[in-house]
Amino acid sequence: MSADVFRIGLIGAGRMGRTHLRALAGSRAVTVAAIVDPVEQARVASSRPPTRGYQRVDQLLDAGGIDGVLIAAPSDRHAELVEAVAAAGIPILCEKPCGVSDDEIRRAAAAATRHGVPLQVAYWRRYVPSLMALRERIRQGEFGDLHLIACFQWDVAPPAPGFRAHSGGIFIDMGVHEFDQIRWLSGQEIESLTAVVSPLVGDPEVTADVDSGQALVSMSGGTTGLVSLGRYFPLGDMARVEVFGTRNAVRIDFMDPADG
Repeated sequence: MSADVFRIGLIGAGRMGRTHLRALAGSRAVTVAAIVDPVEQARVASSRPPTRGYQRVDQLLDAGGIDGVLIAAPSDRHAELVEAVAAAGIPILCEKPCGVSDDEIRRAAAAATRHGVPLQVAYWRRYVPSLMALRERIRQGEFGDLHLIACFQWDVAPPAPGFRAHSGGIFIDMGVHEFDQIRWLSGQEIESLTAVVSPLVGDPEVTADVDSGQALVSMSGGTTGLVSLGRYFPLGDMARVEVFGTRNAVRIDFMDPADG
């Protein structure tokens, strides 16, 4: 193996962990050197020699041989895992959200700062070419003053009830992308938020989540943000953004069911 290859330790071999494994499979710059998951079947199914498998995070940290950690465990464990990995001095890429409460997120950020460790949350929208171009157009003044940025994310089907029970709910699990996207595109901060949710829940096993929710946010520069979220969209996974300004307007469907 080349000395230039970055060795990742993956924590969590569930749905998102497997998604990251597929994405990294063809990389020549990054290799998954180790996987941590308490479920042996998940570890075995996801590991390929010479990838090492561990049941606990402390085993991974004690063994060493990694250059960074990717956290893809259940959301309500993210903060404690960030704290543990940061204390070991290892750079971290954490799946969103970084915590399921304000306190957890502040703890995670403080741990990274205290130990001088890079911590990044996986907000992939910031790397979508069409959204990067849109942000630059906004920064160049093409849209004038911004009235509204509306962000939509509707998934074809929800994750398993077990995942939803630990996700923090639709606004934390899904909405973190849209809230970050509005801040990133506008260059403004969220000052207040009003939300409504649908009483419809399609799965009787789900008690700590809803199937759809809408939020209006007031931004520090006077822009209004709209966030629309749903866990059931029969046409397929959908994500789009609309921008309305005094000089221009645009709609970008960067995840379109028609694309398959």
